Amino acid sequence: MTTQEFIGKENFNIHTQTVSESCPSNIALIKYWGKYKDQIPANPSISYTLNHCKTNTSMEFVADESFSVQTFLAGSEEVKFAEKIEKYFRNIEQYLPWILKGRYIIRTENTFPHSSGIASSASGFGAIAKCLMKLDEMFAGKISEEKSLRKASFLARLGSGSACRSLYNGLIVWGQTEEVQGSSDLFAVPYPDAEIHEVFKRFNDWVLLIHEGQKSVSSTVGHGLMNTNPYAERRFQEARENFIPMKEILRSGDMEGFIKLVEHEALTLHAMMMMSDPAFILMKTGTLAVINTIWDFRQKTGLPLFFTLDAGANVHLLFPSNGSEEQIKDFIETELLQHTQKNGVVKDVMEF
Repeated sequence: MTTQEFIGKENFNIHTQTVSESCPSNIALIKYWGKYKDQIPANPSISYTLNHCKTNTSMEFVADESFSVQTFLAGSEEVKFAEKIEKYFRNIEQYLPWILKGRYIIRTENTFPHSSGIASSASGFGAIAKCLMKLDEMFAGKISEEKSLRKASFLARLGSGSACRSLYNGLIVWGQTEEVQGSSDLFAVPYPDAEIHEVFKRFNDWVLLIHEGQKSVSSTVGHGLMNTNPYAERRFQEARENFIPMKEILRSGDMEGFIKLVEHEALTLHAMMMMSDPAFILMKTGTLAVINTIWDFRQKTGLPLFFTLDAGANVHLLFPSNGSEEQIKDFIETELLQHTQKNGVVKDVMEF
């Protein structure tokens, strides 16, 4: 499937409108790290979409005025973010021909703390793409919900790669792989519900806030460093290969296999950072302490508490809602919170 299906229509009537949308963040299980031109992923990825950690966005479009963007985050004007959105809108004009024919006032707010290890770019660009599709349907005509979501995912990808996965609930795949029918580099698709064991359909994600400041290296820079990483091609191939066991794990309900694969993917992501040139380390002392404490706990109890990491120091604690969660929650609060910066934790769930 090519980008041709997303080219915008010309028959629209411009007028002033305000739309609002909400979009959750997501956490990748098989990681995307490295990309090609136009936000094409170097390997496929699969993620859980969170239920509670969201970005709420309102977009006011004032027609027939000079193109400009004004953005507010939690009530405070963000000039640099506005410049980023202006550039993004110019880049997607071919898909939304009306987009540069007015002025925008965008107000956005996250339901989770900034710099919390939860991808605000994913939820943020997801919400913006959904708002743009609402405007597009007003100006260029209504399309089916399926096509609207797919185009929103396509547009979100061009703002932030992982944002394309946030448009759907559940387990979501972005990047072409023979293991998932209909998968594409251009947009995300839901993983087939019939091929997911019930044990994976209700999961907790508690994010330990090990470090609440700005990262020393941005994700954009990190992705770029994969271009010269001597291990990059092998990593991309490994991610593609990991979809084969992941498919069987999801079908059979193999929790032990799930834990092993997800933790391996998280550590591989950070290994790639350490082997970049220049090398960088985003994990902190608290990150390592939490990982080792989780491993000890799991060895002693056999309970399915495990971790994944994004491109930062904070730790996503994953555990199913299967009857043993109260003991796991007690352990987190008594043994793991002490490793956070300010006893900080964001509690979310993936349910579908």
